[in-house]
Amino acid sequence: MSSTVHFTNFRASLTENLLQKLRRLILAAGFDEIDFKHRFVAIKIHFGEAGNLAYLRPQYAKVVADLVKERGGRPFLTDANTLYVGARRNALDHLNCAAENGFSPASTGCQILIADGLRGTDEVEVPIDLEYCRTAKIGRAIMDADIVISLNHFKAHEATGFGGAIKNLGMGSGSRAGKMEMHNDGKPNANPDLCISCGMCARQCAHGAISFHARKARINHDRCVGCGRCVGVCPVDAIRPTGSNSNDLLNYKISEYAYAVVKDRPHFHITLLNAVSPYCDCHAENDMPIIPDVGMFASRDPVAIDQACIDAALAMPVLPGSLLDEQPETAGQDHFTRLHPTTNWRGQIEHGVAIGLGSSDYELIDIG
Repeated sequence: MSSTVHFTNFRASLTENLLQKLRRLILAAGFDEIDFKHRFVAIKIHFGEAGNLAYLRPQYAKVVADLVKERGGRPFLTDANTLYVGARRNALDHLNCAAENGFSPASTGCQILIADGLRGTDEVEVPIDLEYCRTAKIGRAIMDADIVISLNHFKAHEATGFGGAIKNLGMGSGSRAGKMEMHNDGKPNANPDLCISCGMCARQCAHGAISFHARKARINHDRCVGCGRCVGVCPVDAIRPTGSNSNDLLNYKISEYAYAVVKDRPHFHITLLNAVSPYCDCHAENDMPIIPDVGMFASRDPVAIDQACIDAALAMPVLPGSLLDEQPETAGQDHFTRLHPTTNWRGQIEHGVAIGLGSSDYELIDIG
């Protein structure tokens, strides 16, 4: 079954600026088909890593929050903590990073909640019983919401080929343990050179798998179940996932986590195809865009909106001097595989279709 995706470009006029165009786009795409009255609404966004300037401006988030409030809803902006070392690995640092990047109740018109809590361990284990994940570990604040809206910055990605609505929902909503599960199907190890003997990992382990020898943590893989909670609580990242999951498996798990986020409740998706950087917004830098800016998209279907953005991005010329422009041209390679040849972006889309997350067939409606 074909889905509908609405689109508008980045042209503005004396009578309509880009924020007003975004509002018009969202309403045209069926926003009012959702009953927001008295409901908590999670607006899932990426606040941008410190040093990265490719993330979405907070003014775009305010358009969405204002629309929700006008319809009686109670919106909040949210993201989950990261697995890697950076400015967003716990709620305090995450909130500070968001504030430094301009996100606040004053600038966005709503409160900001870090979905998986202070240390990234506040999660809901959502039963999905799919091919790769029996359950999905999702940040509690996201699962406590009645409605989910994804507000996405489309970009290329070094592990998944691209990042759009599915990745923002799946990887972005996973707790730290959930992110570990998506990235890796092995069991973690403790690095004795980094361990500070704080004991937090052992206190979190429900299976008695962690002991200390010469004041350094060791993990018994016979007892370990690979839940990743120790990874999430380690304050110095001495415990890290191991294994060699393929990028295909990563994409499949991301799609299944996105399914866990949106199943059984209303959801809506908005993507801006601009400042398309060659890497994820989790990088503490952003290279110059690889293609020209395209426009804004909105849909009730996360798979369809990603497919529409992919098609639009692949139709654009390569920007001279960009990282993509520096890659050798190989016959049959699209922009994303040329930039990151070990990735297969199609896996995320194809698996999303297979599990019922959405449709890759879409009708694009240009609202001008």
